[in-house]
Amino acid sequence: MIPAHRLSRRRPLIGRRALAIAVTATVAGFSPTAQAEDRAPAAQATIPDAAALKRLAARLVPAELSVDLSRLPASEQAALLDILRAARLMDGLFMRQVWAGNDTLLVALAGDTTPLGRERLHALLQNKGPWLRLDGDRPFLYGVGAKPAAGTFYPADATKEDLQAWMQGLPAEARAGARGFFTVVRREPGGAFTVVPYSVAYQPELSQAAALLREAAAKTTQPSLRKYLQTRAASFLSNDYYPSDAAWMQLDASIEPTLGPYEVYEDGWFSAKAAFEGFVTLRDDAETARLARFARDLQALEDQLPIAPALRNPHLGALAPIRVVNSIFGAGDANRGVQTAAFNLPNDEKIEREMGTKRVMLKNVQEAKFLLVLLPIARVALARGQRQDVSFDAFFMHILMHELMHGLGPHEVTENDTAPSEVAKGAAAKPRPRRTVREALQETYGTIEEAKADVGGLWALATLMDRGVVDRKLERALYATFLASAFRSIRFGLNEAHGRAVALQLNTFLDAGAVTVGADGTFAAEPAKMKEAVRALTAELMTVQAAGDHSAAAALVRSRAVIRPAVKTVLDRLARVPVDIEPRFTTAEKLLAQPAR
Repeated sequence: MIPAHRLSRRRPLIGRRALAIAVTATVAGFSPTAQAEDRAPAAQATIPDAAALKRLAARLVPAELSVDLSRLPASEQAALLDILRAARLMDGLFMRQVWAGNDTLLVALAGDTTPLGRERLHALLQNKGPWLRLDGDRPFLYGVGAKPAAGTFYPADATKEDLQAWMQGLPAEARAGARGFFTVVRREPGGAFTVVPYSVAYQPELSQAAALLREAAAKTTQPSLRKYLQTRAASFLSNDYYPSDAAWMQLDASIEPTLGPYEVYEDGWFSAKAAFEGFVTLRDDAETARLARFARDLQALEDQLPIAPALRNPHLGALAPIRVVNSIFGAGDANRGVQTAAFNLPNDEKIEREMGTKRVMLKNVQEAKFLLVLLPIARVALARGQRQDVSFDAFFMHILMHELMHGLGPHEVTENDTAPSEVAKGAAAKPRPRRTVREALQETYGTIEEAKADVGGLWALATLMDRGVVDRKLERALYATFLASAFRSIRFGLNEAHGRAVALQLNTFLDAGAVTVGADGTFAAEPAKMKEAVRALTAELMTVQAAGDHSAAAALVRSRAVIRPAVKTVLDRLARVPVDIEPRFTTAEKLLAQPAR
């Protein structure tokens, strides 16, 4: 547990290092102080002033994340510094993926020393763009317009329908490239769409990051870390990420870095394009060893999934490493708005089929969230009799199982071109080429996948309790802690996949009577009903995924990923409770303050 004195409530520093982001793009005509005609009365009512921005920023409570590096040999500390410098470059790349105007805006706000300018700069760095992620992506500046639904991965003048039609007309190999994780779509001089690899689109920063990773590789004495750094450096230049993803899966070192393009949440059209992020962490050997046993249970859990046996995977990837780490630094998609508590990567379905995925638990981040956010929420949202049941162990274990469940269940859709009536008459089925669940569900994928992992994590823990792998004493704490955490996640906003996913779950459990609302407006979990409701929702979500049923997924999101009045009442009562943490990476700050050699 993080000592209380480590959980600082000071505002994090916004110094030169936070501004060390490459400025390589300009946006003609943009000004953070828009012309008078942009300041209509209706617009003025929604654009916050300095005092309002300060209050909005305070929803993310500062938490110092310091990590003891005293046991790292000098060689590894030297390598760590190069890795941190490479990770810092992910910020600029991610901000450019979010919006083409971010580079210019950052420079403009960095030069504005007024109280309003300082608060706007803070908000920009918190949100990685001029839109408040906790407020439905509403802008906090004049003249920036709506947040681009698909970032800058596609031409600004294109529509989703334009791109779908173009992709459908491409040969299979070209279509795979257009839909790939590591390409952007641009227009040629004549106006036609064309595919550009990340290694070309982001060449200056990726070349610099590759050079730093090669320097780090030359300094470390840990073979698996050296291999990952070398192969990831090569991936940045070649755009072939398979070798470095494989090396990351096999990484077994004290320093656990994760650098590059991974999550697809910023692509709100197709959930296809990976955003740049950087996690630099130190492994907790004792906790990692304690949780290693759960990797051995994954196939057994897959074999018991509450779906048709034909939809289960009889042979999961051979590797399923679990790492418990403490975060030293986060950048890009790893440090915007709400903080990641754990992650399950890679997202590349080929790696997942062949090797499995790795689950990384950010223990010091989870501890900060539990102490500063979850416990205060429980005191407001839960019935008095369940507040004392909320525990860090249950919080930690559910996050672990959430990440494990990302690797279980359907990941590919097998579709049939033969009509059911013809099959019934004896016609042979003609399967279509396989598609991933991600491709089939498109913009609904993030919500459905996060909901599956969340509720599936509850199902997995209940199953492991039945088998005696997990102590039955955890059950009462599990459901109470989940319920408190549900309110934590809904506050992330329904514009965000995790927030929508939890709203979907909570409304399902309310309808099943597994969660009840008391006369005083507080919520309580009903353990006797939760187990069946969890099983049923896990089955429902996985069946939608297996069918690749986009319309069913969209209907689920429309009908259940909403805020009902009883939930809104509790959310209003939580106004003074922080929504999440804003990390201050004190150890990284000290290291990065060292002069370059």
